[in-house]
Amino acid sequence: MSLAETKRRRVAVLGGGAWGTALAVSAHHGGRDVRLWARDPVLADEINRHRTNRRYLADVVLPPELKAFASLGDALKDASLVLSVVPAQATRAVLAEAAGDLAAGVPVVLCAKGIERETGKLVSELAAETLPNTPLAALSGPSFAADVARGLPTAVTVASADADLAQDLAEALSAPAFRCYSTDDLAGVEAGGALKNVLAIAVGAAAGADLGASARAALVTRGFVELRRLGVALGGRADTLMGLSGLGDLILTCSSEQSRNFTYGATLGRGGPTIGLKLAEGVATASIAAELAKRHGIETPIIDATVALLAGESSVGELVGSLMARPVKPEDHI
Repeated sequence: MSLAETKRRRVAVLGGGAWGTALAVSAHHGGRDVRLWARDPVLADEINRHRTNRRYLADVVLPPELKAFASLGDALKDASLVLSVVPAQATRAVLAEAAGDLAAGVPVVLCAKGIERETGKLVSELAAETLPNTPLAALSGPSFAADVARGLPTAVTVASADADLAQDLAEALSAPAFRCYSTDDLAGVEAGGALKNVLAIAVGAAAGADLGASARAALVTRGFVELRRLGVALGGRADTLMGLSGLGDLILTCSSEQSRNFTYGATLGRGGPTIGLKLAEGVATASIAAELAKRHGIETPIIDATVALLAGESSVGELVGSLMARPVKPEDHI
């Protein structure tokens, strides 16, 4: 019996942030019994008592059937599907903690976007080391947590090296306003989701520095060239990177201050303090993305400029000047 046919069985969502809460709400709307793990017991209690997550989704009323747990074991009890929605840099530790409570053969869908800073591994690669006998997939695409939690139309991609599993999971996770496509290009979906965060910081910085819409369009377009070249080098397919989880997610993330990465960059561009801003995965991913590009012999001037900006080595104006001064050559979209 497929996951789609048993879609009312229990789904465990690991991570009580905005995206984890939104995916839990979507899974509930899709007819599933959902358990949400929030490490902070105060947050879990707030969700259960008041049907709110004011820290991350202040304006969303949560369904009464959604239950939150501070115990990882309680959240995973009898789960037939697990969504891992903790930040990429924390995924290895959380999955290691969950391993003892995860039943054999239960698929884990990785919903964090990033590259492990210490190793340069995609999230699925580090998950495979931590849970070697677990079916793995990834979910990514142009989506804001607030939109999903409010039931606004959203389309994403579910990827697994096992095409049948990817299709099964896409059907199981789809809901009335949450459409899932499937692919067997796991590396491509993950690379697109991770790299677009870095580029969103660059575009946000240009917006914050009031460099104009033309500069933003140029950064998105040329940034996508870098994303696609590096994504292919990391094992993805070019056509995947042209889809929802690559170009689609890049466009969304570079267009709104709902994006934490865009907001982080905009704050840098305005010269404001970044202390206190919500976690932006692109900050952790930027330096390892630049290092991976160097290992593969790929030029990534926008990613490199973002690393320098984050390190405080250059201002936005200086970085734009250096990009504009690069040698003139034919445009290459490949």
